[in-house]
Amino acid sequence: MLFQESEAVECPYCGETIEVMIDTSGGDQEYIEDCSVCCKPIRFILQVGGDEWMLEVKGEND
Repeated sequence: MLFQESEAVECPYCGETIEVMIDTSGGDQEYIEDCSVCCKPIRFILQVGGDEWMLEVKGEND
């Protein structure tokens, strides 16, 4: 099982597609990273279940 994945996501503010690294080794996580284009904070919600994972991105206050 790979613990790091590269994922393309759309910024909820500027709409640009950005590439982010996802670390699934820590299980379910919620964290904030700034968009590399518009610098606004994006909330990442990662759910990990076995070999599958799901990532949701939202604005910081959504």
